Amino acid sequence: MTTLLEATTNPFGGIMPNPSSLPVDPEEFRARLANSLAAWREHGYKVVWLEVPIGLSALVSVAVSAGFSFHHSGERPNLYSPGMEDDQYLMMTLQLETGAFIPPYATHYIGIGGVVLNDERELLVVCERHRNPGQPPFYKLPGGAVHPGEHLVDAAIREVLEETGIHTQFEALACFRHWHGYRYGKSDIYFVARLSPLSNEITMQEEEIEECLWMPVDDYLASEATSPFNRRIVKATLDHPGIRPESLQGFDDREREFFMPPLV
Repeated sequence: MTTLLEATTNPFGGIMPNPSSLPVDPEEFRARLANSLAAWREHGYKVVWLEVPIGLSALVSVAVSAGFSFHHSGERPNLYSPGMEDDQYLMMTLQLETGAFIPPYATHYIGIGGVVLNDERELLVVCERHRNPGQPPFYKLPGGAVHPGEHLVDAAIREVLEETGIHTQFEALACFRHWHGYRYGKSDIYFVARLSPLSNEITMQEEEIEECLWMPVDDYLASEATSPFNRRIVKATLDHPGIRPESLQGFDDREREFFMPPLV
């Protein structure tokens, strides 16, 4: 008798074969998958979420012939060992129940910028080397994309350090922007953080940054070259305390971040 694929369930009627226990041999996988699908339909499951590790890519055509569709591909970040190699995979789905809802893959990019002010009320600004054709040079805040599995706090500190060489301490989130149709047709959420500098000497990332300097914040706000968005977020950071990172009892700080206003 052919055994079923080892699987777990989710609260929404989905069933998920264990990727680490998938057969290596495509023909064994074909037989066990067919038996499993019949059993899962009988038990009333709605959707199969099949994660195929890149090392088992020979199983993909078998799954397609069984009716599976591509959902997304990606890398599974190692949340507990930063810097360790991520596991690449292809996620495939199959509706066992006609019309069962399958949520789309993530639709947003996430980024963060840092408002870094020193004791002389100077703002750390950069001019990016790569700009749109015909776009004149302009100063902006250091920042960039949040890596998979990376906290906002860590991303803000890392981006400022990479672009400017300035070490910082995270203070608070000041605001964020939500923008549709930003890149590759996806939406974008961009957070703005307030950070305090722990060093002063700039070491510019020359591959991406054309210029980097400490600029009097009043000059930056008064400059006609400063975009309305950058002017507004710097003022928001100056005028409001923002929301600070906070640990909550019962939650693992390695997996989750919370930002809360001060308790009254």
